[in-house]
Amino acid sequence: MSTPPRKLFGTDGIRGKANQPPMDAGTALRLGQATGRFFNRGSHRHRVVIGKDTRLSGYMLEPALTAGFVGAGMDVMLVGPIPTPAIAMLTRSLRCDLGVMISASHNLFEDNGIKLFGPDGLKLSDVQEAEIEALMDAPNFLESLAAPTKLGRANRLEDAPGRYIETAKASFPKGRSLDGLRIAIDCAHGAAYKVAPTVLWELGAEVVSTGVAPDGFNINRDCGATAPAKLAELVRERRADLGIALDGDADRLVLVDEQGRVIDGDQILATIAGSWHRQGRLVGGGVVATVMSNLGLERHLEGLGLALHRTQVGDRYVGERMREAGCNLGGEQSGHVILSDFGTTGDGLVAALQVLALLVEEKRPASEVCRRFEPLPQRLVNIRFTGASPLGDAEVTAGIAAAGARLGKRGRVLVRASGTEPLIRVMAEAEDEGEMRGTVDELAALIRARAAAGAIRKVGAAE
Repeated sequence: MSTPPRKLFGTDGIRGKANQPPMDAGTALRLGQATGRFFNRGSHRHRVVIGKDTRLSGYMLEPALTAGFVGAGMDVMLVGPIPTPAIAMLTRSLRCDLGVMISASHNLFEDNGIKLFGPDGLKLSDVQEAEIEALMDAPNFLESLAAPTKLGRANRLEDAPGRYIETAKASFPKGRSLDGLRIAIDCAHGAAYKVAPTVLWELGAEVVSTGVAPDGFNINRDCGATAPAKLAELVRERRADLGIALDGDADRLVLVDEQGRVIDGDQILATIAGSWHRQGRLVGGGVVATVMSNLGLERHLEGLGLALHRTQVGDRYVGERMREAGCNLGGEQSGHVILSDFGTTGDGLVAALQVLALLVEEKRPASEVCRRFEPLPQRLVNIRFTGASPLGDAEVTAGIAAAGARLGKRGRVLVRASGTEPLIRVMAEAEDEGEMRGTVDELAALIRARAAAGAIRKVGAAE
């Protein structure tokens, strides 16, 4: 059965410019009402936990969502700034019907977003999101909300950060500590600015922190997982053993070795997979990653006798494929790493702790421990278009097929539409960098030409 079309939800919840639809107070109120109505089933008292990152617009969206849930008859627990994986954890541990994270992840402060988690701590499915949208658009929807005697209440849960701190620490091997390690961490002025340095310090590390002074505007600005250059400089300057860069809601990370070189999500997956495989902890005989992960990772895992299961971009889809394949490790090149032994969604801090445990065990530098394979040269180009997608053009389809055939086993081509913008993403990787670049340039030129031709035809038809 096909999934109903969605207008609000993208690959990771709802996202947009703050104070403009759909990230305005009115839409947030309606979303809270509809989602509350959707989950307010059965005779028990229904509860929702709401967290946020540090961007200014969270002060607008949080009360709007709260009003919507209260109006739908749900009790609301507010926890303030806290990582996304903490919301997934709290939703389950507090036996809530729903968890909400207000965050635009790695975007700058001008944007915001809303992520929804079900009672199992998993992100909602495409079908559930489509049903919630349908409720929002339903005629006479307001008549189905709670009666005055059935309204919910809102309160603040003060010990939420402490609960997450203890949960994160519990993922580190018992009897081990980080004594003797100097760790630099960049919290992107985001949701983990308090909890992440605390976890590392309580485990025994000497902690050098940056990105821990949020002001509502500086989240992800030239810092964090999408901009690790300053962290790399700090690692070299302070002679740290490892650098950890989280994004605004701390559900993803990149690492920096002691030489200041960045370690991406593919290398982190390879590092954890190899360690868990040797220990007999890797379940399912493989790892789940997206179509963007480097071919070098796939070849490395094959050399270990492990499979790489690929899925579409989005950590939600990675999680779904992990459950289907019975795997306990998956992630994205961008740094989302899901460790289902410890949580239901990407957790940058817990993933970093798995790598740190390996550094402690092997007593070798990160530059050796975390460089598991040589990635193939890879390049990504984004092409904006208007009107119909050029991917439906016969010449484009033929060009993509021909490029893939030419590369054969020496590389691969991936051309896909963005899930959030009118963009075509053209990616190629190959053993030979020149061949890779030539392939990307050729396909990009073809797609631009066909997109322009389609726009001209559209204008002509309108005239």
